[in-house]
Amino acid sequence: MSLYLTKLANLRTIFCGNKNLNLYQSLCTKKQLPVRNYCEGAYKVNTNVIKDVILFKYDNARFFKMLSIFSVCQFGFWAYLSHFAFNHLRDAPVTMEKKSELPWWRKFNLGENKYRNTIAIGSFLIGYGILVISWMYTLKSVRYLILRKGGNEITFVCYTPFGQNRILNVPLRDVSCKETRQGAPSQLPIKVRNHYLHYILDMRGEFKNTALFDHTAGLKRSFKQ
Repeated sequence: MSLYLTKLANLRTIFCGNKNLNLYQSLCTKKQLPVRNYCEGAYKVNTNVIKDVILFKYDNARFFKMLSIFSVCQFGFWAYLSHFAFNHLRDAPVTMEKKSELPWWRKFNLGENKYRNTIAIGSFLIGYGILVISWMYTLKSVRYLILRKGGNEITFVCYTPFGQNRILNVPLRDVSCKETRQGAPSQLPIKVRNHYLHYILDMRGEFKNTALFDHTAGLKRSFKQ
């Protein structure tokens, strides 16, 4: 048994390193488990693909089209409310004699500058915020994730608010997956070096090649130099 372990260690040390393999080997020997290299699947996956391979697909253009329409309508509504508040609210001060007789909500003079400007600016910011958040979510949602020929580049094909595709080619070394594919609850975030926010893979989509994804785009990499 010891001779078998020694020969197996010599063959597999190339792939996993002496330190990790010896530790794993000792644990298996103590527990009388069959020795199987924990990283043996990594070198069995050929990432040097001879043609472009789709790793992930999530085709839901209708949802993002409706989201874009919703955000534009919301921005129009809040922008009109902002315009109306700024131009049509009139200053109508309430006299001190009548304040005690009026309900609390009628005691505010909405035409006063501080209230009018606050309503106008706040309404515009709400509408603008809804538009920006909706469009950023759309631009970061991945429609196709493609491993390019040779296995050194990844292409992100993302949605846009106007129905077209947004294509981004990045080196594989600049891509880091923040969670494992099996552990992601509803969305799988992927970080690209020097890009703000994460690109999102919706777990309702389809992973076309799980093994290839796990050993390329699905790896967690450190960008610290």
